Order: sequence, then structure tokens, then C-alpha cells
Amino acid sequence: MRRRRGFTLVELMVAMLLGLIVIGGVTSVFLAGQQTYRTNDALGDVEDGSRTAFELLARDLRNAGLTGCDNTNGRIANVLSNSTLWYTNWNDALYGYDDASTDPALNGLTGVGAPVAGNSSVHVLSTALTDVTVSFTPGSGQGSSANIHITAGTSQLAANDLIMVCDFDHATILQITNYSGNQTVVHNMGTGSIGNCSKELGYPVLCTPNGNHYDFQSNARIAVLTANTWYIGTNPVGGQSLYRLNVGHGTGGVAAAPQEMVRNVTVMKVQYLQPPNTAFKTAALMTNWAAVDAAQIQLTVKSANLRADVTNSTALSRSFTSTTTVRNRVQ
Repeated sequence: MRRRRGFTLVELMVAMLLGLIVIGGVTSVFLAGQQTYRTNDALGDVEDGSRTAFELLARDLRNAGLTGCDNTNGRIANVLSNSTLWYTNWNDALYGYDDASTDPALNGLTGVGAPVAGNSSVHVLSTALTDVTVSFTPGSGQGSSANIHITAGTSQLAANDLIMVCDFDHATILQITNYSGNQTVVHNMGTGSIGNCSKELGYPVLCTPNGNHYDFQSNARIAVLTANTWYIGTNPVGGQSLYRLNVGHGTGGVAAAPQEMVRNVTVMKVQYLQPPNTAFKTAALMTNWAAVDAAQIQLTVKSANLRADVTNSTALSRSFTSTTTVRNRVQ
């Protein structure tokens, strides 16, 4: 009798079951590996965002109150007609709000770039040195003509820019009223987006046409006044990002449009250290902003991948804290 060859139905079913088990195991390993990759990639995304945000914030905060000259004597002459705006008030070179929606610098911002309520905001005033210095020598008529003669023409200055001129006697904040790229910077009274209350640059300030006269000598430094407000705002895709509102070179002496700096930063809380206190406190508890010498920033950053968190299939979110000292105020 001839022997039958092949597989029985039971054998085929067992083989298929074993195959399905193997395929299921491989699929499970693949899906787990995919989720691990997704989570690790999201974690890297979050950490990169936090590092970038902290570096940008720390760079600004460290330079709060920087004049480019020795400023330990505190002699700052501000001849701007309105020296109480958030970006002209050098007495508050570092200033914060616990709720960005109450920050006057952000009033009127709606839609993209609008502040997210409940997050901190912080103002930082500093300077950015230019590649030119004062070339004036006694007898060239600087004071009465409201002119500052500089070493060379430069693209780093423009009409309506807010600038600081300083030497080791004092520093003066003023607005350029006319500049055409040559070697003469004009700072007349009553013109410009803010204007100058005097064409004289001496300390202390006298807001009269013939105020406190002072001639900055050769090699006095010229820097552009920079003012930044950092806050959490609404980004173009409806999420949150770290934003910066800037006044500086080329903004015409007024705030430019908000700039999105780091996407998916959802929360920012800032506390400050005011000696002789030894604990960081909220902005509302500060009594002397000129004495604040450090800031502690807490950021919450989420991943761009909205399914990176394995626990609930949402974006991965992490909170980070960093402390930065104000370089010009630390003894």
C-alpha cells in the first residue's frame, strides 16, 4: 500500500498558529522599538529647545545694564524726552511681570505673538557696541551744534536709533535725529520718534536747550541701546512659543514686531534674587529692581511630536530650571 505524503490539516493549523505567534512577536518588537525611537527623538527635541531658550535668555539677562564702559559709579544721563517707557527707562534695566498679560510692553498684541496669560515676562535693557567711537576733539564745536563726530561711517547706526555714548566719567542715552552714513551723528531736540529733551549730554541731565554741557572726547564708545521683552506668546500654528519683543538698531526707536525664538515653549516662570535676600522671589515681591542680581527661570517645553508620550499618546513635556546672574551687578 502506498504511503501518503504531505501535512494533515491539524499540522497546517499548528504551523499557521506558530507563524502568527512569530509574526506577532516581531510586530510587537517593531512597535516597541518605534515607540522608543519616537520617545527618544521627542526627548532630544525637548532638550534642544530648552538649551536654546536658556542660552538666549541667559545671554540677555547677563548683559542687563551693560554700558560698554565702567558703570560702577551709576552716572547715566538720559536725555530722551520720554525716559519712562519700558525700553528707555535705564533705571529698570531688568524688570519683570508675573503675568505677561499685564505687561505694558505687550499691550495691544493680538493673534500671533499675543502673550499667554499666567506666564512671566521680563524686560532687559543693554547695549550693543558698534565698530566706531567718538573722534571729536576740543574746538570742533560738538556741544552747540548737537553733533557727534565719529571715526568712520557705519551701517550700524541709523536715524531714530537710540544710542549710548560713554566714557569713564558717565554715559548718556540719546536718540539720533539725523544720520546719513557719514561721520556726523546729529542729536537735535524735539525730533525723532521719542526725541531729546536737550542737545547737551552732561550729567546730571538738564532738559533745556542749553542744558548741562559736556564734550565726549576721542575714543568715547558708541553703542546702540537694545531693549528686549521675553515672554510666552501664541505661535502661528496655535501653540505656544518663546517670543522676544525688540527695540534696537533699525527699529526706528520703537518696538518691532514680536519674534518667535523657540517653538513649543509652553510655560515660563521667572523669580529674582534681590540682596540681601537669599531666596528667589516673584516679580511682585521685588522692592528695588536696580539691586536684583540674579534670575531663576523655569521653562516647560513640549515635543513637536504629538504622540511621543507613551502613557497617554500626547506630546512629551518636560520642565527645566536655570539660574543666571546679572554680570554687571555681581560683586
